Amino acid sequence: MTTTHSRPLHVFAEHIRKSEVELTERWLKSVFSDVELTDSDRLTNEQLADHVPDILADICGALEQQDLEEVEPEIERKARLHGKLRWKQGYRIDELVRELELFRRVLMGAIVQFAQAHPSFTRRHEERARYFIDEAVSFVTLTSIREVVTERDRKIDEYTGRLERANHELLLKQKLVGELHESRMQITRSVVHDLRNFLNVFSMALQLVARAPAKTEAALALANRQAADMKVLVDELVEYSVVLGDTNQAAIERVDLRALFDELVASCGPTIREKGLKLNASFDGQLSSVQSNRLKLKQIAINLLTNAAKYTKAGEVSLEFSARGNEHWCLRVSDTGVGIGATDRERVFKEFERANEDDVPGAGLGLAIVSELCRMLGGELRFDSRVGVGTTFEITFALQWRAAEAQ
Repeated sequence: MTTTHSRPLHVFAEHIRKSEVELTERWLKSVFSDVELTDSDRLTNEQLADHVPDILADICGALEQQDLEEVEPEIERKARLHGKLRWKQGYRIDELVRELELFRRVLMGAIVQFAQAHPSFTRRHEERARYFIDEAVSFVTLTSIREVVTERDRKIDEYTGRLERANHELLLKQKLVGELHESRMQITRSVVHDLRNFLNVFSMALQLVARAPAKTEAALALANRQAADMKVLVDELVEYSVVLGDTNQAAIERVDLRALFDELVASCGPTIREKGLKLNASFDGQLSSVQSNRLKLKQIAINLLTNAAKYTKAGEVSLEFSARGNEHWCLRVSDTGVGIGATDRERVFKEFERANEDDVPGAGLGLAIVSELCRMLGGELRFDSRVGVGTTFEITFALQWRAAEAQ
């Protein structure tokens, strides 16, 4: 390529630069008047022109240098911005292609007009100018289309992700509804079964009084024991319904662990000792106060201690409060009771599940209540058990509990 050959194209490029406003207006007029382009009617001249004047300037650079590769990176950048903007403006791909085709036609018309006014601009020069403009506009069109497709695919992926998440949440909720239904049916079956047993025993006691008045005292003792067991059942049901129905965020307060520990020993100790069991109580002196909810901590400990006493016929029950590092503390309740078999480990925290002990009163809700309260307080619940040896429940809590993190 010589200077002689490149000079006419250089002059033509300079002419395009000077005619930028006129050529842009000519292109805008052709776009607005094209019946195939409907989305453009919603745009102002500035919105429609977008990066076209900048692209026109880069095409002039290619004509001057006789090398499209030199300006290709810049054209690509502006074409991508053009495609992204047209996507946001709601353009279809065919409309994008159509408006850029009109842009190409305007530039081709400019070549013809310039050639007619400049005899030195030969046919060969026209062909070279057409080649660079065709290549540049085709590159802009392809790059813009790719950007539109990329934006569309990204949006599709976004919508697909939302749909998948919504579907997953729906499946979880369906599962939850199914489990809730089964749980409520289990409540009904269990309560009806226990109430029938209570009523049967009451009926037997009344029959005993009627048939053998001398045994009235024994009959009343039997009825009183059944009434006490029924009260335990009702109390557990009421407590569980209160826990499940408490949708309010638990209040955060300063809890004096030593005072809570002493209160638990004082309230649960007599019941445990009445069964002939020993209560071992251990408090870590490193503990003082924590940020938590006192009532719910007390409910957890009482349920664990009551459960331990229920299933322990001989031996001891232990209560321990201990520090765990600088940020946590541990509530530990252990017993020397019947233990939990390996096959029962998965169901111990479910509603109405209990050890195979016919003489143990209650609805089997104690550990279900503990599990729910631990969730509310952000506690990590673990247990270890051996059949015939005993069970240990251990819950780790944060010293500074933040309710928002646990909900």
